[in-house]
Amino acid sequence: MRFKQLVLGAAFAVVAAQPAFADDVAICYNCPPEWADWGGQLKNIARDLDITVPQDNKNSGQTLSQLLAEKDNPVADVAYYGVSFGIKAKQEDVVANYKPANFDKIPDGLKDPEGAWFAIHSGTIGLFVNTEALDGAAVPQSWSDLLKPEYKGMVGYLDPSSAFVGYAGAVAINRAMGGTLDDFTPGIEFFKKLKENDPIVPKQTAYARVLSGEIPILIDYDFNAYRAKYKDEANVAFVIPTEGTVAVPYVMSLTKNGPHADNGKKVLDYVMSDEGQAHWANAFLRPVIASAMSEEASEKFLPADDYARSQPVDYAKMADVQSGFGDRYLSEVR
Repeated sequence: MRFKQLVLGAAFAVVAAQPAFADDVAICYNCPPEWADWGGQLKNIARDLDITVPQDNKNSGQTLSQLLAEKDNPVADVAYYGVSFGIKAKQEDVVANYKPANFDKIPDGLKDPEGAWFAIHSGTIGLFVNTEALDGAAVPQSWSDLLKPEYKGMVGYLDPSSAFVGYAGAVAINRAMGGTLDDFTPGIEFFKKLKENDPIVPKQTAYARVLSGEIPILIDYDFNAYRAKYKDEANVAFVIPTEGTVAVPYVMSLTKNGPHADNGKKVLDYVMSDEGQAHWANAFLRPVIASAMSEEASEKFLPADDYARSQPVDYAKMADVQSGFGDRYLSEVR
């Protein structure tokens, strides 16, 4: 099965001896400190729960591959990933059902009814632009702009065959180019053309590389751009392309038979608590519990008219067709 080959690809090298951890920890796969201010949230968890959650820099695909490789001897207690990977994790039976704090407040469609996965926050795909690194070029306003010669060597996107943000970007571009979840040909053709413009394709979060100017334009989420603008005071812009985009949730799960399951549950309760949700809002994400978004945080976002260009996605269908898109990307683009 192609999906299992894809997600298991890099996992076997890391199944060997795993480190032992103390009892006051919870192991989270894919909690990178530079992404979505997980660094700040992990500090809050340590302060309020006296539970240490080590930083972890996997992406969504690497997280699922690791869970599969360790299925008979789990190391992680909780996992964080894009929604399509959460759906697949349930299908692969590597997660347990758990309904955390505020579970009943999560809108339908943003949670598995039994608690195998549930959204904690969401982001909108667009262009994260270091305006000082454009060598005089204008800030791009559309997906099509990225194909122009003035942006040669400037555009980055995370590997869509592995990182969820990369796949979400591909879904957005494909639909903007006239495709559907049943037909990725327009998106594939776009990436073929973009390849001729020498894009930069990292596998993991590239936030620092945008701030340094190494990647002047990154297909990424709004929350990273807002963080750069308001926290790091960088000269950056976030653009929701004129052709439209998508907003997608990130979800968490309790790992099946995790070694510190009780601590894992406490961590999940914390990130879904009113305080935990407010942290996401203050980190420029849209918390799944809408009431956690303060007026002050909301004012940092682009106007609602810009966000109107973001249209809903069938997340279950998005998960079903992900491996097929990955096959095509790897064989036709990379």
